[in-house]
Amino acid sequence: MTKTPVSKPDKIIKGMEIESLEQHFLDWEAEELAEFLHRQPESKKEYRSAAGRQLKRIYTALDTAEASIEEIGLPGRYPFTRGPYPTMYRGRNWTMRQIAGFGTGSDTNKRYKFLLESGQTGLSTDFDMPTLMGYDSDHPMAHGEVGREGVAIDTLDDMEALFEDIDLTKISVSMTINPSAWILYAMYIALAEGRGYDLNKLSGTIQGDILKEYIAQKEWVFPIRPSVRLVRDCIAYGARNMKRYNPINISGYHISEAGATAVQEAAFTMANTIAYVDEVIKAGIDVDDFAPRLSFFFVSQADFFEEISKFRALRRVYAKVMKHRFGAKNPESMRLRFHTQTAAATLTKPQYMVNVVRTAYQALAAVLGGTQSLHTNGMDEAFAIPSEAAMRLSLRTQQVIADETNVSSVIDPLGGSYLVETLTTEMEKDIFSILDQVDKMGGTIQAIEDGWFQQEIADSAYKFAVSKASGETPVIGVNKYVEDSEAESQIHLHPYDPETEARQIANLQRVRQCRNDTKVQNLLGELLVQAKSDSHNLIPVTIELVKARASMGEIIEALRGLWGTYRETPVI
Repeated sequence: MTKTPVSKPDKIIKGMEIESLEQHFLDWEAEELAEFLHRQPESKKEYRSAAGRQLKRIYTALDTAEASIEEIGLPGRYPFTRGPYPTMYRGRNWTMRQIAGFGTGSDTNKRYKFLLESGQTGLSTDFDMPTLMGYDSDHPMAHGEVGREGVAIDTLDDMEALFEDIDLTKISVSMTINPSAWILYAMYIALAEGRGYDLNKLSGTIQGDILKEYIAQKEWVFPIRPSVRLVRDCIAYGARNMKRYNPINISGYHISEAGATAVQEAAFTMANTIAYVDEVIKAGIDVDDFAPRLSFFFVSQADFFEEISKFRALRRVYAKVMKHRFGAKNPESMRLRFHTQTAAATLTKPQYMVNVVRTAYQALAAVLGGTQSLHTNGMDEAFAIPSEAAMRLSLRTQQVIADETNVSSVIDPLGGSYLVETLTTEMEKDIFSILDQVDKMGGTIQAIEDGWFQQEIADSAYKFAVSKASGETPVIGVNKYVEDSEAESQIHLHPYDPETEARQIANLQRVRQCRNDTKVQNLLGELLVQAKSDSHNLIPVTIELVKARASMGEIIEALRGLWGTYRETPVI
């Protein structure tokens, strides 16, 4: 059967239609609007989005008249504005990936199983501060922090306990880790190989996005350039050995939580992406051999339509960057896939139950924006690690959206919205403008070393703090609808076990006593030899080290002696 060709006009509306709409709009302003404003003025002189974008009173087809049909496009087709896949949630829902991590590997394993029994469809791991910073649990710097705000991982034995009785070929696992990410990556691979898994059947990610640490989160060990080399090694190893695994999860979330606007979050994340892609290409790997496994992590903030538009603009920008800047030919290399977390920075202690409402709307924005996986924050996270009850309610929030609201039955249901399409296009332009600025400064790493990103975030964070303090930005329970007495004592908080540190140190000492120290020291020596040459990929030797039961702290300290430690130039 021959299909009838469909005409494809360049623009959505044009010609006489525009003239007619303009006149219609001018008549409305002069008549109905003018009369109503005379009787009842608006409550503000101007309205702005959370990112500071001035918002018009109403958006019409006139605002999208210059929009290209191809730019808006269709889901699963370049430039992916309307979603990375043709069927989106009609094929399967987003992955519900509630984060967990506290105490020892065994402690967190129990929380994993609780969440899986409650209907969670993916795992996500938070690590304690010593693990994040590469200190063993018996290091003086770790005292008092072992297992407090995440799970403690010192050796491969801890990783084995963390995933005990969980089939890693049947569920994806995300690990939020950065300066020590390549070691956790090596442990995960060693664990999988020890169980006899085919590495190509593993799915999930380490975060591993070290550049955003220098920009925003401030958790680093080594100087910038050797740290980026480790990221490159993870991506290169994954491209050759793990076809379904994402060896990096490039994060805008922490950039936002540090105080960046939605546009800054998007643009700075893309700038980091460009830096990583450049490094991997320099190592001799074709962009289409690794780009399909790049993944991303964004926040869903409070400004509902701005966040939805941000996700759509990000997909479009990424597709164009990969195609035009790096010459990607495979559509999979241009398909931005991302995890979303609701905004921890919006959670409040006063009237903490309101956090349930905040989180629900933020989660809905993420779904309408086309996220691939989602974490919804617990209502008690402003106080402590979320309790089981809080985590169950957060998971149920996602399940209500998926199963009761029917919003996932239509792909990109806000596509064509005058407001959303206008914001999407405006944000795309703003993101590219910032990327051009970064290029003129000499690229991402140079801009970090110059303190430019840090200053931009600091300025935005200050403006936002002032707006909250003045009441210009309302926060329910904090600066609006404030109550004198709070029932905070009613919260059943997750307790910290004071014996955690002693138990973890005992586990570490047992491992050290049972291992072959000579083998460990020889492998540490080999690590240093390879680290001196940029041409070596450090993942294979790190895998051998963790299999020999070298601890994370021992590996970090060996390289610290070679590379040194990063010291940030303060932003004034």
